[in-house]
Amino acid sequence: MQTTAISFAKNEQKEPWFLEINPNGRIPALTDTIDGKQIRVFESGAMLQYIVDRYDKDHKVSYPIGTAEYYEVLSWLNWQMGGLGPMQGQLNHFNRYAPEKIQYGIDRYRAEVKRLYSTMNDTLAKSKSGYLVGDRATIADFASWGWVAVGKSSGVDPKGYPALQAWVERLLKRPGVEKGRHNPTTHNYEKIQEQTEEDFNKNAEKNRAWILEGQKKELEK
Repeated sequence: MQTTAISFAKNEQKEPWFLEINPNGRIPALTDTIDGKQIRVFESGAMLQYIVDRYDKDHKVSYPIGTAEYYEVLSWLNWQMGGLGPMQGQLNHFNRYAPEKIQYGIDRYRAEVKRLYSTMNDTLAKSKSGYLVGDRATIADFASWGWVAVGKSSGVDPKGYPALQAWVERLLKRPGVEKGRHNPTTHNYEKIQEQTEEDFNKNAEKNRAWILEGQKKELEK
Protein backbone atom coordinates (compact mmCIF):
# COMPACT_ATOMS: atom_id res chain seq x y z
CA MET A 1 0.00 0.00 0.00
CA GLN A 2 1.28 3.45 -0.93
CA THR A 3 -0.01 6.68 0.57
CA THR A 4 0.44 10.25 -0.66
CA ALA A 5 0.06 13.42 1.39
CA ILE A 6 -1.84 16.16 -0.44
CA SER A 7 -0.85 19.80 0.08
CA PHE A 8 -3.88 22.09 0.33
CA ALA A 9 -1.59 25.11 0.41
CA LYS A 10 -0.40 24.13 -3.08
CA ASN A 11 -3.94 23.22 -4.16
CA GLU A 12 -2.79 19.74 -5.15
CA GLN A 13 -6.30 18.37 -4.65
CA LYS A 14 -7.34 20.34 -7.74
CA GLU A 15 -4.59 19.04 -10.00
CA PRO A 16 -5.71 16.92 -12.99
CA TRP A 17 -4.09 13.72 -11.73
CA PHE A 18 -6.00 13.91 -8.45
CA LEU A 19 -9.29 14.89 -10.07
CA GLU A 20 -9.04 11.65 -12.02
CA ILE A 21 -9.24 9.89 -8.63
CA ASN A 22 -11.76 12.21 -7.01
CA PRO A 23 -13.65 14.55 -9.36
CA ASN A 24 -14.81 16.53 -6.30
CA GLY A 25 -11.24 17.59 -5.54
CA ARG A 26 -11.29 16.62 -1.87
CA ILE A 27 -9.46 14.13 0.32
CA PRO A 28 -9.40 11.25 1.02
CA ALA A 29 -9.56 9.03 -2.03
CA LEU A 30 -8.06 5.71 -3.06
CA THR A 31 -7.37 3.56 -6.07
CA ASP A 32 -7.30 -0.22 -6.20
CA THR A 33 -7.40 -2.97 -8.80
CA ILE A 34 -10.26 -5.38 -9.49
CA ASP A 35 -9.85 -8.03 -12.19
CA GLY A 36 -6.88 -6.14 -13.58
CA LYS A 37 -8.79 -2.87 -13.84
CA GLN A 38 -8.05 0.17 -11.73
CA ILE A 39 -10.98 1.52 -9.74
CA ARG A 40 -11.38 4.64 -7.64
CA VAL A 41 -13.25 5.15 -4.39
CA PHE A 42 -13.74 8.59 -2.85
CA GLU A 43 -15.47 9.94 0.29
CA SER A 44 -14.20 8.50 3.57
CA GLY A 45 -17.35 6.52 4.35
CA ALA A 46 -17.35 4.82 0.97
CA MET A 47 -13.64 4.06 1.36
CA LEU A 48 -14.05 2.46 4.78
CA GLN A 49 -16.99 0.38 3.56
CA TYR A 50 -15.03 -0.70 0.50
CA ILE A 51 -12.00 -1.71 2.56
CA VAL A 52 -13.95 -3.94 4.95
CA ASP A 53 -16.10 -5.40 2.17
CA ARG A 54 -13.05 -6.30 0.14
CA TYR A 55 -10.41 -7.10 2.75
CA ASP A 56 -11.93 -7.75 6.19
CA LYS A 57 -13.08 -11.27 5.42
CA ASP A 58 -12.72 -12.33 9.07
CA HIS A 59 -14.77 -9.35 10.26
CA LYS A 60 -12.18 -8.08 12.69
CA VAL A 61 -13.47 -4.50 12.36
CA SER A 62 -16.84 -5.16 10.74
CA TYR A 63 -19.83 -7.52 10.85
CA PRO A 64 -21.28 -9.88 8.24
CA ILE A 65 -23.74 -8.37 5.77
CA GLY A 66 -27.29 -9.02 6.87
CA THR A 67 -26.66 -8.96 10.61
CA ALA A 68 -28.21 -6.37 12.91
CA GLU A 69 -24.73 -5.11 13.78
CA TYR A 70 -23.87 -4.58 10.11
CA TYR A 71 -26.74 -2.15 9.69
CA GLU A 72 -25.96 -0.43 13.00
CA VAL A 73 -22.40 0.17 11.78
CA LEU A 74 -23.78 1.47 8.49
CA SER A 75 -26.03 3.86 10.41
CA TRP A 76 -23.17 5.27 12.47
CA LEU A 77 -20.97 5.55 9.40
CA ASN A 78 -23.58 7.65 7.62
CA TRP A 79 -24.22 9.59 10.84
CA GLN A 80 -20.61 10.69 10.74
CA MET A 81 -20.68 11.51 7.05
CA GLY A 82 -23.88 13.53 7.24
CA GLY A 83 -23.59 14.95 10.74
CA LEU A 84 -20.39 14.97 12.76
CA GLY A 85 -17.98 15.67 9.90
CA PRO A 86 -19.92 18.49 8.22
CA MET A 87 -20.98 20.17 11.48
CA GLN A 88 -17.53 20.09 13.08
CA GLY A 89 -15.99 21.17 9.81
CA GLN A 90 -18.22 24.23 9.73
CA LEU A 91 -17.51 25.00 13.38
CA ASN A 92 -13.80 24.80 12.63
CA HIS A 93 -14.21 27.22 9.71
CA PHE A 94 -16.34 29.85 11.44
CA ASN A 95 -14.44 29.59 14.72
CA ARG A 96 -10.91 29.58 13.28
CA TYR A 97 -10.71 30.60 9.64
CA ALA A 98 -13.51 33.04 8.82
CA PRO A 99 -12.07 36.53 8.14
CA GLU A 100 -14.66 37.99 10.50
CA LYS A 101 -16.18 36.49 13.62
CA ILE A 102 -19.86 35.75 13.07
CA GLN A 103 -21.07 34.70 16.50
CA TYR A 104 -24.33 33.21 15.29
CA GLY A 105 -22.45 30.85 12.93
CA ILE A 106 -20.02 29.86 15.68
CA ASP A 107 -22.81 29.25 18.20
CA ARG A 108 -24.94 27.37 15.69
CA TYR A 109 -22.26 24.86 14.79
CA ARG A 110 -20.81 24.59 18.29
CA ALA A 111 -24.27 23.71 19.62
CA GLU A 112 -24.67 21.07 16.93
CA VAL A 113 -21.24 19.54 17.62
CA LYS A 114 -22.04 19.43 21.33
CA ARG A 115 -25.32 17.68 20.55
CA LEU A 116 -23.52 15.14 18.36
CA TYR A 117 -20.84 14.55 21.00
CA SER A 118 -23.61 13.98 23.55
CA THR A 119 -25.21 11.42 21.23
CA MET A 120 -21.95 9.49 21.05
CA ASN A 121 -21.28 9.90 24.77
CA ASP A 122 -24.69 8.50 25.73
CA THR A 123 -24.26 5.56 23.37
CA LEU A 124 -20.77 4.75 24.60
CA ALA A 125 -21.81 5.04 28.23
CA LYS A 126 -24.26 2.18 27.65
CA SER A 127 -21.84 0.07 25.61
CA LYS A 128 -20.42 -3.02 27.30
CA SER A 129 -17.46 -3.09 24.91
CA GLY A 130 -16.71 0.62 25.00
CA TYR A 131 -17.23 0.88 21.24
CA LEU A 132 -20.15 2.17 19.21
CA VAL A 133 -21.45 -1.14 17.89
CA GLY A 134 -21.42 -4.59 19.41
CA ASP A 135 -18.37 -6.26 20.89
CA ARG A 136 -15.60 -4.73 18.81
CA ALA A 137 -14.10 -1.60 17.30
CA THR A 138 -15.41 -1.09 13.78
CA ILE A 139 -15.30 1.41 10.95
CA ALA A 140 -18.08 3.23 12.80
CA ASP A 141 -15.52 4.11 15.48
CA PHE A 142 -12.68 4.82 13.07
CA ALA A 143 -14.81 7.18 10.98
CA SER A 144 -15.60 9.44 13.94
CA TRP A 145 -12.39 9.15 15.93
CA GLY A 146 -10.40 11.53 13.75
CA TRP A 147 -12.96 14.29 14.26
CA VAL A 148 -13.43 13.86 18.00
CA ALA A 149 -9.68 13.56 18.64
CA VAL A 150 -9.16 17.11 17.33
CA GLY A 151 -12.38 18.49 18.81
CA LYS A 152 -10.56 20.82 21.18
CA SER A 153 -8.89 22.62 18.27
CA SER A 154 -12.28 23.10 16.58
CA GLY A 155 -13.94 24.48 19.68
CA VAL A 156 -15.50 21.57 21.60
CA ASP A 157 -13.27 19.56 23.94
CA PRO A 158 -14.32 15.89 24.22
CA LYS A 159 -12.97 15.87 27.78
CA GLY A 160 -16.33 17.35 28.75
CA TYR A 161 -17.90 14.00 27.79
CA PRO A 162 -16.44 11.22 30.00
CA ALA A 163 -17.47 8.16 27.99
CA LEU A 164 -16.46 9.85 24.74
CA GLN A 165 -13.04 10.86 26.04
CA ALA A 166 -12.46 7.34 27.38
CA TRP A 167 -13.32 6.04 23.89
CA VAL A 168 -10.79 8.42 22.30
CA GLU A 169 -8.08 7.13 24.62
CA ARG A 170 -9.16 3.50 24.23
CA LEU A 171 -8.75 3.70 20.47
CA LEU A 172 -5.39 5.43 20.86
CA LYS A 173 -4.09 2.29 22.58
CA ARG A 174 -4.87 0.10 19.59
CA PRO A 175 -1.71 -0.61 17.54
CA GLY A 176 -3.57 -0.24 14.24
CA VAL A 177 -4.95 3.17 15.18
CA GLU A 178 -1.56 4.31 16.42
CA LYS A 179 0.04 3.25 13.15
CA GLY A 180 -2.69 4.58 10.91
CA ARG A 181 -3.06 8.00 12.50
CA HIS A 182 0.51 8.88 11.58
CA ASN A 183 0.13 7.96 7.91
CA PRO A 184 0.80 9.82 5.65
CA THR A 185 1.74 12.62 8.10
CA THR A 186 2.25 12.84 11.85
CA HIS A 187 -0.98 13.12 13.82
CA ASN A 188 -0.99 15.90 16.42
CA TYR A 189 -3.39 14.64 19.12
CA GLU A 190 -0.87 15.00 21.93
CA LYS A 191 0.11 18.50 20.82
CA ILE A 192 -3.51 19.62 20.70
CA GLN A 193 -3.97 18.66 24.35
CA GLU A 194 -1.26 21.15 25.33
CA GLN A 195 -2.40 24.04 23.16
CA THR A 196 -4.53 27.02 24.15
CA GLU A 197 -7.15 29.04 22.30
CA GLU A 198 -4.43 31.54 21.46
CA ASP A 199 -2.31 28.76 19.96
CA PHE A 200 -5.21 27.49 17.84
CA ASN A 201 -5.96 30.95 16.50
CA LYS A 202 -2.30 31.59 15.66
CA ASN A 203 -2.10 28.31 13.76
CA ALA A 204 -5.31 29.16 11.89
CA GLU A 205 -3.88 32.51 10.86
CA LYS A 206 -1.09 30.72 9.00
CA ASN A 207 -3.59 28.79 6.88
CA ARG A 208 -6.34 31.38 6.45
CA ALA A 209 -4.86 32.93 3.31
CA TRP A 210 -4.90 29.80 1.14
CA ILE A 211 -8.31 28.76 2.45
CA LEU A 212 -9.84 32.08 1.48
CA GLU A 213 -7.97 32.11 -1.83
CA GLY A 214 -9.49 28.75 -2.70
CA GLN A 215 -12.93 30.05 -1.81
CA LYS A 216 -12.39 33.11 -3.98
CA LYS A 217 -11.45 30.98 -6.98
CA GLU A 218 -14.61 28.89 -6.62
CA LEU A 219 -16.77 32.04 -6.52
CA GLU A 220 -15.11 33.36 -9.69
CA LYS A 221 -15.99 30.29 -11.75
